[in-house]
Amino acid sequence: MSNFLEIKNISKNYFNQKKVNVLKNLSYKFKKGKIYSLVGPSGSGKSTLLNILSLIDRPSRGNLIFDSRKINFDDSKINDQIRSNYIGIIYQEKNLLNDFTAIENISIAGIANGKSLKESLLISEKILKKLRLKNRSNHFPSQLSGGENQRIAIGRVLINSPNIIIADEPSGNLDQKNAKEFFKLLFNLKSKKRIIIYATHNRYFANLADCRLQLINGKLKSINARK
Repeated sequence: MSNFLEIKNISKNYFNQKKVNVLKNLSYKFKKGKIYSLVGPSGSGKSTLLNILSLIDRPSRGNLIFDSRKINFDDSKINDQIRSNYIGIIYQEKNLLNDFTAIENISIAGIANGKSLKESLLISEKILKKLRLKNRSNHFPSQLSGGENQRIAIGRVLINSPNIIIADEPSGNLDQKNAKEFFKLLFNLKSKKRIIIYATHNRYFANLADCRLQLINGKLKSINARK
C-alpha cells in the first residue's frame, strides 16, 4: 500500500493583530486504499488543513508531497492541473450552479477537465443512475433536496475519477437519514488507488473511517487505525 500524499512539518499562521498558529509542525503519510476522518473542535484548523491538502491554500512552512513530488505552491498553473486531474472536493454547502440542471452540474466538471460535451453527458448519465438520481437529471438544485444536492456533488467528483477525495463537513447541513445515505455513497467510492479524507463533527461518522485523526491545539494525532 503506497503513500500518495504526505505532509512534512506543515505549519500555518495567520496574523490578526497578533500571530495565531493554527497548524503546528504537522507530519503525516496518507495511504492509498484508506479512508480518513478528521475531527476536532470548531476553529481547530480542520478546514485549513483540508485546503492545504487540496492545494487551495498554502502552508506558512513545511512541505506537501504529492505522488513523490514536492509541491511548489508558487506554481499555481501546475497546482491547478494537479487539483483538476487528481483531487475531488466536496463542500458542506452544495456549491452547485443554480442555473444548471443536475446532469449539467456534473457534466461541466468533466468539460472543465478536458472531456468533450458528448463524453461528459454519457458519463454523467451513468453516474446519476449509480446515485439513484436518473429521474432527477433535468432538475435544478432548487428543485432538489439537500441530500440529493450532496449526491450531485459526489457526482461532480466522480466524473474525473480522482485519486484523492476531500470532503469538508459534507453532511453538516443534512438530517441523520440523508447523512447516513451520503456516507454510504462516499464509502462505496473506496478503492485501492484512492485516498478519502473527510472532516466531521459527528462521532458516529468519524468512527466509520479506517483511521481517525484528531486536530487540536494545532497538533495532529492518530486516534485509531485499522490494518
